[in-house]
Amino acid sequence: MRIDKFLKNSRLIKRRTIAKEACEQARIFINGKPAKPGSDVKVGDVIRIQFGNSEINARVLVLSEHTSKELAETMYEIIGEQE
Repeated sequence: MRIDKFLKNSRLIKRRTIAKEACEQARIFINGKPAKPGSDVKVGDVIRIQFGNSEINARVLVLSEHTSKELAETMYEIIGEQE
């Protein structure tokens, strides 16, 4: 699954266009490497998202094309946050 689509489906980022822009600005990393909007993400990958001065690290648990709001949080687990 594309990283921009995963971020939107998991609701880590609200909109796919915002996820795409974050990738283009080198604020999204997959397993420590900068991600492009079309980069593939797999179960077990670690995603790092940088928001200004804060950072979130999440491990991919499930890839799902369509997810309800209630189940979105089951797609990942937060493994670290920094402020």
